[in-house]
Amino acid sequence: MLKRSVLVKFLSPEQPGSSGSVPLCAEGGVNPLTLQPRGACNVLLELLAMHEWPRIKRRHHKHTGPPLDVTVGTLDVLVGLSDELSKLDSFVESVVKKVAQYMADVLEDTRDKVQENLLANGVDLVTYITRFQWDMAKYPIKQSLKNISEIISKQVSQIDNDLKARASSYNNLKGNLQNLERKNAGSLLTRSLADIVKKDDFVLDSEYLITMLVVVPKTAYADWQKTYETLSEMVVPRSSNLLFEDNDSGLFSVTLFLKAIDDFKLKARENKFIVRDFQYNEEEMKADKEEMTRLSTDKKKQFGPLVRWLKVNFSEAFIAWIHIKALRVFVESVLRYGLPVNFQAMLLQPNKKTVKKLREVLNDLYKHLDSSAAAIIDCAMDIPGLNLSQQEYYPYVYDKINCNLLDFKV
Repeated sequence: MLKRSVLVKFLSPEQPGSSGSVPLCAEGGVNPLTLQPRGACNVLLELLAMHEWPRIKRRHHKHTGPPLDVTVGTLDVLVGLSDELSKLDSFVESVVKKVAQYMADVLEDTRDKVQENLLANGVDLVTYITRFQWDMAKYPIKQSLKNISEIISKQVSQIDNDLKARASSYNNLKGNLQNLERKNAGSLLTRSLADIVKKDDFVLDSEYLITMLVVVPKTAYADWQKTYETLSEMVVPRSSNLLFEDNDSGLFSVTLFLKAIDDFKLKARENKFIVRDFQYNEEEMKADKEEMTRLSTDKKKQFGPLVRWLKVNFSEAFIAWIHIKALRVFVESVLRYGLPVNFQAMLLQPNKKTVKKLREVLNDLYKHLDSSAAAIIDCAMDIPGLNLSQQEYYPYVYDKINCNLLDFKV
């Protein structure tokens, strides 16, 4: 009987110092859930299954593992499981990406360090994948393949639900703090004035007088000094003081009689001086400051535990994802080549520029395994149970893992 084997190939984007194709392969034995590494790889995992090991044996690594003792089930069960695993694969990948992206969001100004926190079992993702060993404790292989997939589905669904709850709580806290911070920043026309003015800047508790705050463009300072006393008949002479200024405007105080407020506002607006509606209230200002302090403290308290939770559950979700990939290799290979189960997992890391050439070489080596493969690649065809689009159908089982989990470059 011809040997059946599975090739798991990592495709990495071109990196400085990359020296072309680095095949990582294993030969002999029956262990579809053990991937052995050689060298570093980064971004795409492709799963391939075929008869006979290729003639490309330069720079390869052999590994023989124990046989995988799982219940295969009937063909109908495998076809159904293949469809379920495809959907579960997409779901788990989306959760992995959501946890990674949210960690970057939480780290904010230090998001360039997010990659240091995206670990699986305490090691970087590439190392974990290339040294992958099936976790018998979490996913007992004595159970059926369907039960194992359900265990992973429940585990990752719980992570997804917990992430939504934690993210909602932290985002609300962060949003409220940002709203308060936003009030204390920006233009004098819109920002809070509470941290700018002092009690001594106002005439308080007067039955007749009131102090108003006016935003004056810097280019109009001279006009303000010349005209503010005559904008209304009841403005206190020499009562205007510059309290604060930003790049564009200055904040001036001016004291006038209460009954002249409306007339003063109208005349000020006609001269392009903007009167801010502000009443000095020490209790309200103190409450705002205390609220900002409380929110800032609460955010700091939640930050550490949240980052730790994200690190732990990113690792859990990523590990679950790679186990799903291993299950898919097994199921798709059995569906493609039948029983008895006899195949081996492998890793390749070609340079980005060599991917097309590698695909051509693999196709030449293994096209005899499926005489229709060449035609399928060139025309649309849906093959039940294989979950592969026509662009991804080859004489070997094929899948990929994209380890670029973030929407930005770090």
